[in-house]
Amino acid sequence: MTEHRLQPLLAPRSLALVGASPKVGTFGNGMIRACVNAGFGGDLYLVNPRYDAVEDRPCHGSLIDLPGPIDHAVLNVANARLEGLFDEAIAAGVKAVTIFASGYLEGDSDPPLLARLKTKAKAAGLQVCGGNGSGFYNRVDKVHCTLGEGDRGGAEVGPVALISQSGSVYMGLLQTDGRLAFNFSVSSGQEIATTAADYLDFALELEPTRVVGLFLETIRNPAGFIAAAQKAAERDIAVVVVKAARTPESAAMAVSHSGALAGNDDAHDAVFERYGVIRCEDMAEFVATMQVMSAPHRPVAGGLAAIADSGGEREHLTDLASNTGLPFAEIAPATTEQLSDRLEYGLDPVNPLDAWGTGHDYPGIFHDCMTALLADPATGYGLWVADIRDGERFRAVFTDNAPSIIETTGKPLAFASCIPNGIVHETARRLRLAGMPLIDGLGPAVSAIAHGFAWRDRRERRFLPPPDGPGADVIATWRRRLTSGQPLDEADGLDLLSAFAVPVIDHRIVETDDAAVAAAASFGYPVVLKTAMPGIAHKSDVGGVALDLNDETAVRAAWCDLAERLGPRCLIAPMAPGGIEIVFGLIRDPQFGALVMIGTGGIFVEVLRDRLVAVPPFGVDVAGGLIDRLQARPLLDGLRGRPAADIDGLANALARFSVLAASLGDLITEADVNPILAGPDGVIAVDALVIADLPPDHQDKEEAP
Repeated sequence: MTEHRLQPLLAPRSLALVGASPKVGTFGNGMIRACVNAGFGGDLYLVNPRYDAVEDRPCHGSLIDLPGPIDHAVLNVANARLEGLFDEAIAAGVKAVTIFASGYLEGDSDPPLLARLKTKAKAAGLQVCGGNGSGFYNRVDKVHCTLGEGDRGGAEVGPVALISQSGSVYMGLLQTDGRLAFNFSVSSGQEIATTAADYLDFALELEPTRVVGLFLETIRNPAGFIAAAQKAAERDIAVVVVKAARTPESAAMAVSHSGALAGNDDAHDAVFERYGVIRCEDMAEFVATMQVMSAPHRPVAGGLAAIADSGGEREHLTDLASNTGLPFAEIAPATTEQLSDRLEYGLDPVNPLDAWGTGHDYPGIFHDCMTALLADPATGYGLWVADIRDGERFRAVFTDNAPSIIETTGKPLAFASCIPNGIVHETARRLRLAGMPLIDGLGPAVSAIAHGFAWRDRRERRFLPPPDGPGADVIATWRRRLTSGQPLDEADGLDLLSAFAVPVIDHRIVETDDAAVAAAASFGYPVVLKTAMPGIAHKSDVGGVALDLNDETAVRAAWCDLAERLGPRCLIAPMAPGGIEIVFGLIRDPQFGALVMIGTGGIFVEVLRDRLVAVPPFGVDVAGGLIDRLQARPLLDGLRGRPAADIDGLANALARFSVLAASLGDLITEADVNPILAGPDGVIAVDALVIADLPPDHQDKEEAP
């Protein structure tokens, strides 16, 4: 039995099946057969007050009547009986339960049933699989607690663990035609007490696990998920995720651009990126990626080498690889010569390779050419494109000697069909056992291999540390300011940035026209004058900005206009030098805490939606990578003779901003630095909006009429 804190739930030594039934074809009978067929070696008890015996086993009237302590009870009952049996399990000292029922009652009281079960489970320390789930399979410990009689994979213990918050997705993935072999799988459902993060931690402890696939609708335990993702990275286990419900809408209205632009899904992207979790767009890509990452040989250094029996399929592969940024290996002259010696006349010895000629000795030609391609020092992964079907020998013959290619080269090789949805149950299983995935569809194959390359590169990368922040006394001062209950104005925001060594424009607060003129004289013309009246977050929207003020008369006139319309308090600063407008943002995600955003700034921030989100703090290398991924990145290199921007300075400023976010983000609801100008002579922030948390008593005062 596996030793883990979830042992009572997922590797129990004693198991009670409540709702056991002698009627074949029912869930109550199926769960008995699943346990027996799995070879469960612990104490198995059946519970149903209507029967004295089921399946030639004694049947007990209740959990209280059982002769010994019970690790786990499967409560296969309807919603109306669920709470009573839940209470009975707790009273009987049961440590864990599995629930299939939805937990919804018509005409329920307040709090509803699910909330009551959560409260009771927490108080009793009860582990719960479900509700509204389909149970789990633990092939390592031979425990199957499920609605059915077992899955097609039988007792085979594979390298893949599966965690799904959808029961239908869970059941569907267990029927993947031999493409995947599981060691553990669970339908976590509503996660009354035990979350996907808990199951992930358990899966990482199973010796056969090489990859864990998760289908998630939400992450209910963010800290636990992050800890498990870090643990997976330490153990060289790939975590692959499909995250559903990714509509880019924020959970609440945001005051700053940053908060409005970065929805909850951006936060998930940032967390997955930070902790090396592979995110897939759809189920085909999900399955293919688990195939690639669970194979005995994963991508090694180098590019992709591919062979096909069609020029059109080769062209399609090339297009798909270009779309995903998947590089082809630049094969050596010696490899080119090997290909030339083996190919029929008229075929180009290139990568990717179309090796089909007249059909003469085609199995031998393809085998030898694929061997040469894979053996090339520049190759990190091999792909053989062939529409293989069970019972069809024309292309299936390619697979006969393919295992020898892996043995010869020691490198990974996968087959992929160009036309998906082929019947390949037996072929897929046979190739998997030989160490080669058979991937259904060329698009999923290319995406999966690209994920494998990115995962490989991340494993080899050594990240730079974040920049040093200010001293503890400076941070303590700003923590007091942020918790004072007084809103921060633009000058405060710029001063906060400056404290963390983010370059900011020189600025001054003025409340008279004479003070504005004096400040302008000290800066030198031209200057900008902006309202600094409390409560105005976006100054341009109310006509609160006067630009290019070139003399004393213009400054006085601008101040008088702003004072009359909006109030006397203004901020004055020199006109900033030209540059590309970028926005930095700090967002407080309700699940994952402070996050950093970078995007195209200025008035286009909401239109272009060119932004990325990352988990702080990070070094200049990560900052540079974020900048490189912006759609606006070519603008920073300079176009049509314009000088390039100081990209190193921009990366340094973003890294320092990330330190600010990590140091004070727990006290800041949102922050918006828009724009920060990146020009050839440096980087400078010219506007800053910082929204601090307000104490409850201050919020009440603000909301009072």
